[in-house]
Amino acid sequence: MEGRPRPGYECYSRTEQHAALRFLEYLPERGVDPVLRPLAGAPEDDEPLIGEDREALRKGKEDVAAGRVMSTKELLCSVGIER
Repeated sequence: MEGRPRPGYECYSRTEQHAALRFLEYLPERGVDPVLRPLAGAPEDDEPLIGEDREALRKGKEDVAAGRVMSTKELLCSVGIER
């Protein structure tokens, strides 16, 4: 954690930042994906899709088809949380 402050973390002490990062590192070891877990319990969106939504979905499907995706582990590594 030394020398790696994260945007939005400034209001927390270095000790609290370190504890939060350690917890995020711990979750995948326990088989808990910190991104998918809250999504799994979220209620289904019942609002109709608008044009912007459809365009975003289309672009997302194109990214997946083209391989422009990353795993949670890759994301955590890219921001310096996991090695």
